[in-house]
Amino acid sequence: MKLIRGLHNIRPRHRNCVLTIGNFDGVHLGHQAVLARVRDRAAHLQLPAAVMIFEPQPLELFRPAQAPARLTRWREKFELMTPLGLDYLICTRFNGEFSQQPAEHFIEQVLVKQLGVKHLVIGDDFRFGKGREGDFALLQRAGQRFEFQVSDTQSFCQAKTRVSSTLVREALARGQFDQAAHMLGHPFHFTGRVSHGEKNGRKLGFPTANLPLRRLHSPLKGVFAVSVVLQTQPGKFEWHQGVANIGKRPTLAGQQMQIEVHIFNFNASIYGAHMQVYPEFHIRDEQPFASLQALQEQIAKDTAMAKHWFATHNPLFQEPFRTRLSTGGQSA
Repeated sequence: MKLIRGLHNIRPRHRNCVLTIGNFDGVHLGHQAVLARVRDRAAHLQLPAAVMIFEPQPLELFRPAQAPARLTRWREKFELMTPLGLDYLICTRFNGEFSQQPAEHFIEQVLVKQLGVKHLVIGDDFRFGKGREGDFALLQRAGQRFEFQVSDTQSFCQAKTRVSSTLVREALARGQFDQAAHMLGHPFHFTGRVSHGEKNGRKLGFPTANLPLRRLHSPLKGVFAVSVVLQTQPGKFEWHQGVANIGKRPTLAGQQMQIEVHIFNFNASIYGAHMQVYPEFHIRDEQPFASLQALQEQIAKDTAMAKHWFATHNPLFQEPFRTRLSTGGQSA
């Protein structure tokens, strides 16, 4: 799958496609069913299959305090969609200027002129354009005028139990990682590159690999037993276990949300390495401590509890998920 970052990078070779538009947060099984039908329809018409997402997600711009926690950043969506047989992911910058364009302008300039859409798959509650004036009915009328078909996503989802990003978030909040994995089709995880931190973990005797969350709201906070995947070089993966804190580190007056992972029996330098963190078990909520010694003692307890959990349970992150690691795609 090729990545198109921004509408300005759409080229004539990207025209004439079957397109779907949405947040696709988590790329769960419901999303995958829609994307599979889009792919199949594109194959039937002998056209490329494309998906458009917005970054940031619209609610994060309009009402950031009420925006839901992000299951996946745009890069994680790309990695999860890459094995699904689509041709393009169009990551569109969503800002004030974009949100104020008339709905008809988006249809005529983006869908018709730039993309030459032949079949559009969209939710029947999809709203777009200035004042949210655009809706499913407007797209249907435009399809008749510009000769493209419009289908709603409900007709593409035949599962008896409706899977939603909201239900996945609720399962994660309850620590039901197996239930979340069942809805996602894969264990939930965070991804990113290991960054330099303040080296506080090393001073406490528990060195950590730090991963910036880079999202407005996190679906998880607290201390967890985690499985870890490190990609130290292209095509080479290492699997480890550890304990992670997801939060702001109140005892150390932290300001930014991040993940700090203490990997068991590991002391190599991995700055810049790609890391995937799979929460397996919720140990406790994040909390401030009266002293660094008290924090150090608690980390030792957390580490012991995480090791005990791994010794007595089968982790979610195991085959066949290990063989389904995404290795990325190409940029258009």
